[in-house]
Amino acid sequence: MQRENEVQHVFLVGAKSLGAYGGYETFVYKLTEYHQNKKNIKYHVACKANGDGCMDETKVDGVTRINDQEFEFHNAHCFKIDIPQIGPAQAIYYDVAALKACCKYIKEHRIKHPIVYIMACRIGPFAGHFYKEIHKLGGTVYLNPDGHEWMRAKWSEPIRKYWKMSEQMMVKYSDLDICDSLEIEKYIHEQYDGKGIKGRDPKTTFIAYGAETRKSVLADDDAKLVEWYEKKGLKPKEYYLVVGRFVPENNYETMIREFMKSKTKKDFAIITNVNDKFLAELEERLHFKSDKRIKFVGTVYNKERLMKIRENAYGYFHGHEVGGTNPSLLEALGSTDLNLLLDVGFNREVAEDSALYWSKKDGDLARLIEKADQMGAEELQKLGAKSTLRIEEAYSWSYICEKYEKVWLGENG
Repeated sequence: MQRENEVQHVFLVGAKSLGAYGGYETFVYKLTEYHQNKKNIKYHVACKANGDGCMDETKVDGVTRINDQEFEFHNAHCFKIDIPQIGPAQAIYYDVAALKACCKYIKEHRIKHPIVYIMACRIGPFAGHFYKEIHKLGGTVYLNPDGHEWMRAKWSEPIRKYWKMSEQMMVKYSDLDICDSLEIEKYIHEQYDGKGIKGRDPKTTFIAYGAETRKSVLADDDAKLVEWYEKKGLKPKEYYLVVGRFVPENNYETMIREFMKSKTKKDFAIITNVNDKFLAELEERLHFKSDKRIKFVGTVYNKERLMKIRENAYGYFHGHEVGGTNPSLLEALGSTDLNLLLDVGFNREVAEDSALYWSKKDGDLARLIEKADQMGAEELQKLGAKSTLRIEEAYSWSYICEKYEKVWLGENG
């Protein structure tokens, strides 16, 4: 329980920057935004200084620079970590270096009972060391176990084994696991009950990611939006959309193949950071470049424009099958009327009956696209109202941030 009149310091480790595409980046941005006027919570956020997805605070409005390595944003103290370019291992290096910096800062500023919240299970071999170190400083370690990183198709067998072992160790050396999906919470108990320190069960709580349900502030005739549509050869309500990381486990191959099979006259707009190797593999297998409806349209970092593009989509595809509550799914449910989701537990848990579902069986999604094309305006509107309500009731950012505040201040029962 938080002491009277004391500020609870919370150190956030695991996001690359504030406000970029990833789930953790969006989460940290929103958490600090919604809590920026809280006098009893002070956030300290680790950011990458260089390399893939690094923080460039000069591009963010409202930043107060302290020095080359530190800045204030949303009243949070943000500090940058330099990373050597050492391939896949840099994610592990980054978390370890960030935790060292947290411990140093806690020591130097004599911070009482800090909470260090680690997002993702990357640093298992070091988990015991930091757990002891943070406890010695009077702090506690909280963990967001994320989705099943070890199941991701992009990793080789030895790396998958590392992720699984890492997850086990990090769950063991944490005081509380904050799971962003009920499926993940269930999985943590199935896998790790009785395997904690002195045979304890992991202590868990469920807090999802959040999303917005408001409409974009952009007008339909916003000059830059209209220009974007013209440049990409798209028209409002005449395209299906997907937004997300371009990785195999998000099932781009199935979505593109099935779209090509369908007789729809609409386009398929893919907003993603293209991975050339994966793109070349897909082209070799599918020859999608011969289908003019399929359009890789690059990335859109302007949040209002992206929101408007979602709103104007005829339908949204979601093919994620690894991980917990996915931010791009929440944003689609909050913005797009018609959502066509891969039928897996995580997606059903989030959308319930406010979306349509497809399997990876041959022809299944193609048939669903053709069925979706025939839906009437009233039917589409009804689905849109349902999905918006689902987000408002269970996934709004104000609701999610309130739940985090209770956890930080020890009021979560």
